[in-house]
Amino acid sequence: MTFEVRTRSLPGRPAAIGAAGPFTLVVDRPADGGGDGLGFNGGQLLYLAVAGCVSNDLFREARAAGITLHRVEVTVHGDFTGDPAVSTEVGYDVRVEGDAAEARLRDLVARVDAIAEIPNSLRRGTPVRLRHAEVAGTTG
Repeated sequence: MTFEVRTRSLPGRPAAIGAAGPFTLVVDRPADGGGDGLGFNGGQLLYLAVAGCVSNDLFREARAAGITLHRVEVTVHGDFTGDPAVSTEVGYDVRVEGDAAEARLRDLVARVDAIAEIPNSLRRGTPVRLRHAEVAGTTG
């Protein structure tokens, strides 16, 4: 499955709407960083992608194993340093409650840690490149 996501800034504003098919969210910078302070910044979105992937995969793999999960909480930690800024090591914590023995739930968490797409993409250094840029300036 190929994914395409897009951001489009609001007219005259730094805040943007991020979209993936029918789903949207607000992307922005904090007000003290020149944004409107209305939504997630890029770093938060990166870490949220890790949390969302792990959470989704826990539910998917639990279902395949015949486990019903009652609660899943994933908390991701990291920071950005340097110039240009890059992420420090990303760590995440998982809390899972379900209708299986603790050993099966621990095995589930370990399996998801091994197969989750976003964490593995980061671990393996997925290349990112600018494919095209279209610019429009003033004449003169």
